[in-house]
Amino acid sequence: MRSAPLVSVIVPNYNYAPTLRLCLAALDAQTHRPLEVIVVDDGSTDDSVAVAESFDVRVLRTPVNSGPSVARNIGAQAARGEVLMFVDSDVALAPDAVATAVAILDREPGVGAVCGNYDTVPLLPGGLVKDYRNLYRHWWYRLAEGNITGFLATAILAVPARVWAEVGPWNPRLTQSEGADVGQRLTDRYEVRMTSTVIGRHDDDATLRIALSKVFTRTRVHIPFFLDRRRVAGVVTSAESGTGLAAWLAAATTPLPLLAGPAWAALPLLLLVLWLASDARMYRFVRSTRGLPYTVAYAAMHLLVNLTIGVGVAVGLVQWLVSRRFRRLYDTTAAA
Repeated sequence: MRSAPLVSVIVPNYNYAPTLRLCLAALDAQTHRPLEVIVVDDGSTDDSVAVAESFDVRVLRTPVNSGPSVARNIGAQAARGEVLMFVDSDVALAPDAVATAVAILDREPGVGAVCGNYDTVPLLPGGLVKDYRNLYRHWWYRLAEGNITGFLATAILAVPARVWAEVGPWNPRLTQSEGADVGQRLTDRYEVRMTSTVIGRHDDDATLRIALSKVFTRTRVHIPFFLDRRRVAGVVTSAESGTGLAAWLAAATTPLPLLAGPAWAALPLLLLVLWLASDARMYRFVRSTRGLPYTVAYAAMHLLVNLTIGVGVAVGLVQWLVSRRFRRLYDTTAAA
């Protein structure tokens, strides 16, 4: 009988001491053994290193703050396991998460990676913005369940070491949306499985400014990947867009009643209704889990996110047209 494989869990961290403690406690409670946990601290200025050292884990450090791709690469190079599992320091896995991911990889040799989902409840309470971000991503990852192409949910990702030797490393130049880059290489060669059977609670952004800034940046930097590779993952799936065109048009036509008369108010209202209808399944899901008043607030947040994505797409397209460096942002040969 084949013994259980050693799994190396690689946890990149930068100034996430409160959630890092919960992340490592959850790894300590995993049912799968043997387990090697490697925390790679990326120049934290809080007490993250002290938190990590209070657990039975290996602690490594980047020379300077360099981003999650560099931290993950350092951890992968030091790992000894047959399976590498990348887990962000703001995620606390369910006790069976590692065991479930390993079981999928073991029984399905054609699967080169397993991506996990977020629980519907955030790791730490924090208000509407955090709850919206967490619930939205849970919903879209659920829709994507099965074999996925061109994007990765990088916060919970299990990859056999032999596969990582072929498709790695993470592109050190990318500090945002690095999953699209690795996802292209993985899905070109292997099946990649998204599943909610591998799940963890996630601590997302608590303020609107940070959340919208990330949405804008991630949408913008996905444009070269989307246009050069002709993959929808960067702009549609991974950039959290849903069907945002109606939302953008509704916003653009809002001044029409003032310019052309009250009758034109029907147009932005119709476009807004079309936008809401395009995500009707999602809103039914939100209502079933949170109730109607919350769903109204959720829809308002979702509208802001879709409008921000529209701005990100526009800016990204302009940069793609005028900047050769930007067009080559996802040149995978530079990551090798």
